[in-house]
Amino acid sequence: MAGTHSHPGEQAAQDPIRLLAIRDTPLSVDEIFRAVGDDAAGGTALFVGTVRNHDGGADVDRLGYSCHPSAEDELRRVAEKVAADFPVRALAAVHRVGDLEVGDLAVVVAVSCPHRGEAFEACRRLIDDLKHEVPIWKHQTFSDGTDEWVGAC
Repeated sequence: MAGTHSHPGEQAAQDPIRLLAIRDTPLSVDEIFRAVGDDAAGGTALFVGTVRNHDGGADVDRLGYSCHPSAEDELRRVAEKVAADFPVRALAAVHRVGDLEVGDLAVVVAVSCPHRGEAFEACRRLIDDLKHEVPIWKHQTFSDGTDEWVGAC
């Protein structure tokens, strides 16, 4: 968690939120990584969520993500909370919507902080809170013809 440090680089940046988006186009790890670059950051943690070929013991053929119109506002609220709780120098989060194939990037989040431990903790909180609180839903279609909706919140 955020501590008191004398050097300005040890503290949170004034506006650490660099990129937040929900997109219907392919995501770029490089774009997210570049967005969180900061000379005062000693640690950057990045999480990439991909579409896997199975879930709950069943083969997944395809899936689609959809979201509520408030999703970007909720994503900002989650990001602001993470930035307030950790000495975040820079933060970025992008989630995909629409039809995706196995192997496609579904979500990419990254956080840079003065130290690696803070970056890991902040990134973990960012992805966990995004998945639990941002209204994005996954519709999975399985090889046996069944399907299911999975709510992110």
